[in-house]
Amino acid sequence: MSDLRQLPSVDRLLSGPVALELIARYGRPLVLEAVRYALEQARQTIRSGGESPADGTLLAEVRSYVEAATAPTLRPAINATGVIIHTNLGRAPLSKAARAALEAVARGYSTLEYDVEAGARGSRSVHAEALLCRLTGAEAALVVNNNAGAVLLILTALAAGREVIISRGQLIEIGGGFRVPDVMRQSGARLVEVGTTNRTHLRDYEAAIGPETALILRAHHSNFKIIGFTAEPSVQELADLARRHNLPLVEDLGSGALLDTAAYGLAHEPMAQESLAAGASLVAFSGDKLLGGPQAGIIVGRRDLVDVLKRHPLARALRADKLCLAALQATLLHYLRDEAVREIPVWQMIAMPLDTLEARARRWAERLSKTGVQAEVIPGESAVGGGSLPGATLPTRLVALNVPSPDGFAARLRAADPPVIARIEADRLVLDPRTVLAEDEEPLLRAVEAAVRS
Repeated sequence: MSDLRQLPSVDRLLSGPVALELIARYGRPLVLEAVRYALEQARQTIRSGGESPADGTLLAEVRSYVEAATAPTLRPAINATGVIIHTNLGRAPLSKAARAALEAVARGYSTLEYDVEAGARGSRSVHAEALLCRLTGAEAALVVNNNAGAVLLILTALAAGREVIISRGQLIEIGGGFRVPDVMRQSGARLVEVGTTNRTHLRDYEAAIGPETALILRAHHSNFKIIGFTAEPSVQELADLARRHNLPLVEDLGSGALLDTAAYGLAHEPMAQESLAAGASLVAFSGDKLLGGPQAGIIVGRRDLVDVLKRHPLARALRADKLCLAALQATLLHYLRDEAVREIPVWQMIAMPLDTLEARARRWAERLSKTGVQAEVIPGESAVGGGSLPGATLPTRLVALNVPSPDGFAARLRAADPPVIARIEADRLVLDPRTVLAEDEEPLLRAVEAAVRS
């Protein structure tokens, strides 16, 4: 009990210079909460037979408490995994122009829904629609908050209470538990499965069409491949079938692309403009994957159908905000100016020459070897990621570190500020230069050097 009496009062701790400095930075309520917490922890220690902590020890705990309480959980990270569109790390990094556009509209008022020429209310859809139509050949376009929302809006507005035909081989699940059948049920549409997992023919679709059919849905496999004994109608074949029966054909591309990935040694990822040219009525795809922009669900296609989507109440619940639209507009302008490969980080990484990767890796290895760690440049593979081009890789050069405990070393890198996310291969920690932004190179190397010293 005497030890408990030795503990300082709340007021005494709050009135000292350390606490006053913390109050100035974090506010009195949070510091008061931290002081009470530290004192309660001290009481429990004393009751368990421990000694009464000194004031300095208590204040150190108070500082740790408030710093932990105010530390952001969403913060920048360095991606050294070699996975370009890393869903867990925020998918596509934005270009400098997109970041500048986002910051410009964030710091004040904007023309989000204001027509400057008319001096009256305008529409937020204009900020990306004209660019999307020009780039894809669509008649109209709509942007919502993500591609799952885009698919949900299409099915709800065009097929609620009616049937949607889809191949069994396209009833996909992607990261985060997103399942096409679940979204279809949520929309109120009735799922009509045709064909088998590996083979679906045009005749299977035609046999399923009836008076309750609202549309045909084609979903890109996105994050897996079916190989071997397979069959699947093309977009053009399905479009011709849908047209004969006066039905819309909707294609969910998932990632989607506006540039041909085959030009960079990868398999061909379906492009929105190709699907529309082949006859798809509506195409939905993501903004933050191969497009290289912010999170968004992009719908392009027939004007009459897009107008129905725009008028549906769900469109307001799913609409994109000013930050998304500003960054998306800036991203699309890179494509219009034919500078996407030069300016958009995702495409910079995809197109990065092997000799550039080799030079960066050797520079890193030479510097890190001076810390005493064995650093070796080895051949490796980078992945596109983000549900794009499953199984496809790009040749790269890795910096392989021989450290006593790769898992422990990786944990120390994750504890850095900013955290460095690497990968482990063959019991070695490896760093892939392909996904490390130029401005992140020095912080990465310092984090590795600190991890070696610790």
